[in-house]
Amino acid sequence: MMTEAEIKQQICDIGKRIYDRGMVASNDGNISVKISENEFLCTPTGVSKGFMTPEYICKIDSDGKVLEANEGFRPSSEIKMHLRVYKERPDVKSVVHAHPMYATSFAIAGIPLVDPIMPEAVISLGAVPIAEYGTPSTEEIPDAVSKYLQDFDAVLLENHGALSYGDSLLNAYHKMESLEFYAQLLFLSKQLGGPNKFDNENIKRLYQIRRNFKMTGKHPANLCNGQDCKDCNVMSCCVKMR
Repeated sequence: MMTEAEIKQQICDIGKRIYDRGMVASNDGNISVKISENEFLCTPTGVSKGFMTPEYICKIDSDGKVLEANEGFRPSSEIKMHLRVYKERPDVKSVVHAHPMYATSFAIAGIPLVDPIMPEAVISLGAVPIAEYGTPSTEEIPDAVSKYLQDFDAVLLENHGALSYGDSLLNAYHKMESLEFYAQLLFLSKQLGGPNKFDNENIKRLYQIRRNFKMTGKHPANLCNGQDCKDCNVMSCCVKMR
């Protein structure tokens, strides 16, 4: 089990990775980790995620109250979004918010990531819906994200960015990396005449592979489990998709 100091360092390491990969610019993005039922570590507001050190990291409770923070640092203004995820998804231990270039472009264009174009994306993500636009730092974004929390582990934020979450910080980050790679491939394939999408039978096989692997988290494959629907593809199985 990681110590609190080790978790703080891991948050800094992931923040640098997100920054170095161009998933955030300037002081954008935020990261949090659940360390107990009522304690969370989170990145502060107004700092670059590429240059953080452990003393930057704040500790808050489930209401967003600051428990520990060094002078000059206060929790991210987007922490309400993170806390809503933890409240409604007890299995989640970490949340990552970033502005990856391709995924955010789809969010700005109002296009959810639902085309089944590669095995890894179908198995790991299934699909990525778009949560309706909300004003940053208000309850509007948590309310919009809430609609998708029980069925998906990643969501685009309309005209804003992307949110991913998982049972560890590394898994939450990997989902962000995967959705950006998926978005980039989808964008490029559209420039080449359009993607060659999997048919229903291949999607069903990939969903079954996920179930066989007993992968954690929420996924459209969970919705289709045991069903024999005629149109069992990513779009039709992703209930509440825009």
